[in-house]
Amino acid sequence: MKSIRFVLTACVVLFFSVNSFAQMNDHPKMTSSTPSATKTESFKVLGNCDLCKARIEKASKIEGVSKADWNKNSKMLTLVYNPSKVKSDDVLKKVAAIGHDADKFKAETKAYNNLPGCCQYDRK
Repeated sequence: MKSIRFVLTACVVLFFSVNSFAQMNDHPKMTSSTPSATKTESFKVLGNCDLCKARIEKASKIEGVSKADWNKNSKMLTLVYNPSKVKSDDVLKKVAAIGHDADKFKAETKAYNNLPGCCQYDRK
């Protein structure tokens, strides 16, 4: 009977200690430095479908970019990034390199031709 009580008590103590540790790790760590400012901008990026969305967002997520979201209806890529770490032009160049025309940068024909058929949008 004592061993059962001991095991149950140990399980309860273990449960609460693990739960407390998990809650402590959910909160952001406080540091002495202040967080860097982020900037949000939107850019026109051509594409057609969900494959385009996945490709564009993946190419956009480089160091310094905390969020990239492309909307296939509006053809707008919204970036949240740290301008002290990355320039928006760097992201748009990367998007153009995979075949998608952007506001300032046009994809090379070879990159565009490598896109799947459903992703080949009408080029101007």
